[in-house]
Amino acid sequence: MSNGPLPSTRCLLSALPTRQIGRKVRFLACVDAYSVKSAVLTLHHAFPQSCKVQASVDVKLLLQSLKSNQTDAGQWVHVIGYITSITRSSASNERSSDVTDVGVQALVLWVAEDLDLPAYEMSFGNNAK
Repeated sequence: MSNGPLPSTRCLLSALPTRQIGRKVRFLACVDAYSVKSAVLTLHHAFPQSCKVQASVDVKLLLQSLKSNQTDAGQWVHVIGYITSITRSSASNERSSDVTDVGVQALVLWVAEDLDLPAYEMSFGNNAK
């Protein structure tokens, strides 16, 4: 019996809304934006292609060690953290579609180096939801 923290569940960003609030997760995503004011990264991963999920990752706990390349738009990052909220929002105009925003409190975040994205996506097999 271990007294340590519970392990994280590895999942695709698109599967985050199916997890419970408070669940510890690990996922890979691409940085869309970083708000210095709120210390929140907005992340996406369009897999499967119909994915309409984004993650709003609170990095306040990491500010002491966060490097600028970890917040650059277009950078792929791994995140381990706890789900804090799941919000389904309506489209703001006809051309955009509904998006589910998942709030995550980041415990660890690192740049995905030597990333083979197709291999990563295939590693989830038919469970790509």
